[in-house]
Amino acid sequence: MSEPLISFEPATGEELWRGPVSDVDAEVEIARRAWPEWASKPVTFRTETLRRFVDRVKAEGEALADLIAHETGKPLWEARTEVESVANKVDISVKAYAERTPNRRIEGAMGLRNAVRHKPHGTLAVLGPYNFPAHLPNGHIVPALIAGNSVVFKPSEKTPAVGAKLVQLFHSAGVPQEVLRLVIGGPDTGKALAGHEGIDGLLFTGSARTGLALNRQFAGQPGKMLALEMGGNNPIVVWDTADIRTAAILVVQSAFLSAGQRCSNARRLIVKDGLADALIDEVCNIANRLIVDHPHADPAPYMGPVIDNEAADGLTESFLILMSNGGQVIRHMTRPVANRPFLTPGIIDVTAMRERPDIELFGPLLQVVRVGTFEAAIAEANNTAFGLSASLIGGTPQLYDQFWANARAGVINWNRPTNGASSAAPFGGIGLSGNHRPSAFYAADYCAYPVASSESDAMRAAIGVGLRDPEGSQLVTKKYL
Repeated sequence: MSEPLISFEPATGEELWRGPVSDVDAEVEIARRAWPEWASKPVTFRTETLRRFVDRVKAEGEALADLIAHETGKPLWEARTEVESVANKVDISVKAYAERTPNRRIEGAMGLRNAVRHKPHGTLAVLGPYNFPAHLPNGHIVPALIAGNSVVFKPSEKTPAVGAKLVQLFHSAGVPQEVLRLVIGGPDTGKALAGHEGIDGLLFTGSARTGLALNRQFAGQPGKMLALEMGGNNPIVVWDTADIRTAAILVVQSAFLSAGQRCSNARRLIVKDGLADALIDEVCNIANRLIVDHPHADPAPYMGPVIDNEAADGLTESFLILMSNGGQVIRHMTRPVANRPFLTPGIIDVTAMRERPDIELFGPLLQVVRVGTFEAAIAEANNTAFGLSASLIGGTPQLYDQFWANARAGVINWNRPTNGASSAAPFGGIGLSGNHRPSAFYAADYCAYPVASSESDAMRAAIGVGLRDPEGSQLVTKKYL
């Protein structure tokens, strides 16, 4: 018998939850048997079931937020916003399903109809991340269920308690237990689920390393859907603005919200030389005031810990590597609580570095690059294999048009943070950030496939060429002299 999976609170190190590792074969088989009946239900039945799920989320919202805060370490106020996103997802997904996968009919001659409808894929696997352990997998699960798929969901091994609670809320709302299955386990369990022949597709949010491995694995399986969202090395460009204070606030929000653990957080601040000193001073002033504390602290913190000591150690090591390779420290990243993964915001100027690492440093670590021209700023923004989000702060409408046209990203903002994207819009990136399967409002696209039909109430058919005459002696053809 395998060891149970245990979840620990990042802020305290105390055990929060434990549960047995799942049998992937059994869970996939249950979901496969269940999906035809679920798919045969009217879409109105499925959507009303999910509206009851919204009621359950709202009824238990505070308990869910408290659990998210304990298991991820994010401040309670932020966990509450995640719960709101979970509840809001259903109405958005219902609207998206109607707009993105509508039934269409085109009338033709003699009663002929050409129709387009959509079918579910079958059984979809969902692999969830730890940074938004309810909201992000929910963003896959809800549209998948509306479309008529059954789902096998594996939460991150770092946040299994939230994953289990989310599934329990679906079941209590009337989603059949066989239709939505929970798989608990570590990386090996995730690999077994992703490689299972019984799934018809995989919806993934996580690291680029894992996403690339999945992309290679699915390359030989064109019949299976694969949707990847893999984070980013996101730029925020600050240009020609007199409002340094507001620009600095937008930079801090972009870089340090959620302790830097959003895939859309800014990792690189690209700033015009003439603005750099004043902007960096103001960013540091604000960063110095940010409260870093446990999620239920009073006063409320802006940042909690990162997910665990392993993540904190990796970020600290990355900061030291940047220092040793030419980075100039602007604000040191520190560990204020011994043996716990709390980190203060780190800021480092990497302008002089010959080779800057193109990786996603998933935490409160901001790299600064100074440039002289706007063209150099755009080139530096695009100096990455990722392409999730990018923001321009300041500038003119003409400069924003230039930035929008040339920045390589799936989310491009002006005078707004790089993070906090709307669920009513598509969310996804290019390059190492995704495989052109954006989520949020466009999740409906990868949860069902279009079927074209030519239909007529009565049979009509004729063959007008290439037949012998009724006597069977001659071909019916025209003779040309």
